[in-house]
Amino acid sequence: MLAVDGVHAYYGESHILHGVSLEVRAGEAVAVLGRNGVGKTTLIRSVVGFTPPRRGAIRYDGRAIHRLPPYRIARAGLALVPQGRRIFAPLTVLENLQIGQRGHADATLQSIHDLFPRLRERTAQNAGTLSGGEQQMLAIGRALMTDPKLILLDEPSEGLAPLIVREIGRVLLRLKASGLSILLVEQNVQLALRVADRVYVMSKGQIVYHGASSARDADEDVKRRFLGIA
Repeated sequence: MLAVDGVHAYYGESHILHGVSLEVRAGEAVAVLGRNGVGKTTLIRSVVGFTPPRRGAIRYDGRAIHRLPPYRIARAGLALVPQGRRIFAPLTVLENLQIGQRGHADATLQSIHDLFPRLRERTAQNAGTLSGGEQQMLAIGRALMTDPKLILLDEPSEGLAPLIVREIGRVLLRLKASGLSILLVEQNVQLALRVADRVYVMSKGQIVYHGASSARDADEDVKRRFLGIA
């Protein structure tokens, strides 16, 4: 479904991604792990068109998308849950969801309320007054309102209490079971391994490990050198 092939990305003259390649197959969840500053968010930005690669290619459903503007990439069926949530604080919960509205909005809204009952309870509440966990639920819900085929999540567990992180993991597993493809960028290794079928590990703008989640769990050298886990 998604193929990233030899991507090099820059911020100005700073070379951030050095020939990154990965793939996400239909109905699969893939996690990208790594410490802060290794290029994980830049990878996401390259896929969605915010930081187009200078070299390499990105294909979605067999079609090159690395030269398309972000709005056309979104219309092709990719949805982003950005780092830091980026909800519209002055708007209500419902208004935030309606911003992403596409297709059969009523049915999609009902499915989001089934996933996140708290969003139904807070429909008329200003988004800025929600807790951090509720804002993350809203950011995921807003992305789902676009009826995507592939959802990209950038550090969805950041700053959240362990109970909320487990809830986010449960929701991601439900989404994967429904057939939605997932690309998850995370530092929370436990969450990533719970959700993902395969993992990539990044260091200094490169992929340094790729394998099944179960295999990586047993790779002590990867955990120690690249993830800081003893």
